[in-house]
Amino acid sequence: MLSVAGASKRFGPVVALDDASIEVPRGRIVGFLGPNGAGKTTAMRSIFGLVALDAGEVRWNGSPAGFVTRLRFGYMPEERGLYPKMPAGVQLAYLAELHGLERPAALAAAQRWLDRLGLGDRADAPVEKLSHGNQQRVQLAAALVHEPELLVLDEPFSGLDPVAVEMLGEVLRAEADRGASVLFSSHQLDLVEDLCEDVTIVAEGRVVASGRVGELRARAGRVRIDMDVRGAPTGWTPTVAGAELLEPRNGTLRLLASEDADPDDVLAQARAVGEVRAFSFGPPTLAELFLEAVQ
Repeated sequence: MLSVAGASKRFGPVVALDDASIEVPRGRIVGFLGPNGAGKTTAMRSIFGLVALDAGEVRWNGSPAGFVTRLRFGYMPEERGLYPKMPAGVQLAYLAELHGLERPAALAAAQRWLDRLGLGDRADAPVEKLSHGNQQRVQLAAALVHEPELLVLDEPFSGLDPVAVEMLGEVLRAEADRGASVLFSSHQLDLVEDLCEDVTIVAEGRVVASGRVGELRARAGRVRIDMDVRGAPTGWTPTVAGAELLEPRNGTLRLLASEDADPDDVLAQARAVGEVRAFSFGPPTLAELFLEAVQ
């Protein structure tokens, strides 16, 4: 298990991390969320020793993470970290060797991951000749080629088309099923909600929420109400305790309300003013939990 305990880091007057703690159990995918500048990349770099913490510690399976331990980690940074003129297959094999694989095993692993990610016929292509999305796939392969015990990915879905997004999601699930710990950051909260049972949310360098998504929803104390009411008077909203109107639009309403709101009562109010074409009542989405946590 990865444990980042009490991490603090300043860059001059800027506080990047402020006593932040993160845990990623084996076999689980944890979404690492926060606004731009919240400290996510600094925290990820500290896991690999690329940023020296002012305070706190990075531990793996209960012991401090040193150089040898980190060879068993895989990292996909948000920025390109590949040699642009080196062929993709040669580059992956080279990186696998740096992680301790023998040459034959490194070559086999490189080709296996290129095949897995749909690039089997591009092994001899220099990385700079690949499309943006395919470069992203090679960068992912570089993080996976040595079968890491911990996989850390910084905005891995950025710039990918829907087919590549689905493929990457399948890869992350397979890695967790293999027993790896997976931590990734993303602003695409619908993807995080689909892939992760656990999230950690940071703002201004501090952890403001952490745990299983279901538990965070249960602790929110509010419910989400969506309805499509045709023919309702302009500006109409139901009378609901503690309600906050989120999205009024042409008869479509989204509200957050107190958890003791009665869905039958809300539905009856809607039926009294128009034709109810759609109605749903449930816990807040991850996006709503995120906004509440960081604001």
